[in-house]
Amino acid sequence: MASIISRRVHFSRPMVRSMVTTAQQAAPSSSSVPPTTSSPESPPPNTHFKITMRRSAISLGEKIKGTVVSLGIHRRFQTVYHRHSPETAGKILKLKELLEVENVPEHLVLTKQQQRQLRKAPRGYKVVGTRRGSFMNI
Repeated sequence: MASIISRRVHFSRPMVRSMVTTAQQAAPSSSSVPPTTSSPESPPPNTHFKITMRRSAISLGEKIKGTVVSLGIHRRFQTVYHRHSPETAGKILKLKELLEVENVPEHLVLTKQQQRQLRKAPRGYKVVGTRRGSFMNI
């Protein structure tokens, strides 16, 4: 068995380096024209975490439950937004099996009222007029 392993080592491929990459890298730096971006508008940077709790922390320890509460999450499928910070990233890593996390730009961050309005069902009817409005000739 040892002789088979030693044969493989002796017959390995020699390493070949390509000089093409170094020549391509040197060419743009020698020109005085700065590189232009292909798109004039770049997408806004992701500044917030969108954190949704997918699994419950009922049977987990008190430290884990405290971390869940410190993120502002109280129930399953609740979504909260937090700014990117080392503290938030550490909490997310501690709870990575329970959470679903997305990076979102600031204009996609929703308040609690906005989230509630998005979940709210449509009325199912439309008020065309009222007797009170017709009586007063409005």
